[in-house]
Amino acid sequence: MLDGENKIVMNAIRGEASAFGLLYDHYQPKIYRFILIKVGRREEAEDLTHQVFLSAWQNIEDYEDLGYPFGSWLYQMARNQVIDHYRTRRPTLNIEEVDPDNLTYDSQSAAQAEERLEMEKVKRAILKLKPAHQDVIIMRFVEEMSVKEVAAALHKTEGAVKLLRHRALIQLRKSLGIQNESHSDELDSTN
Repeated sequence: MLDGENKIVMNAIRGEASAFGLLYDHYQPKIYRFILIKVGRREEAEDLTHQVFLSAWQNIEDYEDLGYPFGSWLYQMARNQVIDHYRTRRPTLNIEEVDPDNLTYDSQSAAQAEERLEMEKVKRAILKLKPAHQDVIIMRFVEEMSVKEVAAALHKTEGAVKLLRHRALIQLRKSLGIQNESHSDELDSTN
């Protein structure tokens, strides 16, 4: 949460572009990262992030402070943008769209290469989860949002978010071939 966020949001609602700019500067990298994980391509993530903030600017008068950070409202918009993106998207692959980084030889150390492969494996496993499970995992563990913030962004109760997180972790472990250990929610014992 941004220091003095409530006052900044109120100023943005009154039409102060500089106040909205502060909100943008604080939340844009987080919203972009959330969307990038969901769509997997930088260009699409940049476009969708732009759409989220354009929509936020156009609809900021409708924002109601319900006791959650402003970011929860933005994550809700981001989630909806991603859903709309997949509804309208036709799957195609154009050779011009292939990331050149994937085609070049990179002289990383073996440890860095292995870490990158593991992260890709985790990312692919997350993307195999149901959309609601993906959202909870990304928001809780990548964005480090509290259960309360995730609940606000998803329009769910905190209990429902905890249950989704638990189920998502079980599915993620299965997908990654990790034995389901008795301390399954140790990673997320805090709100």
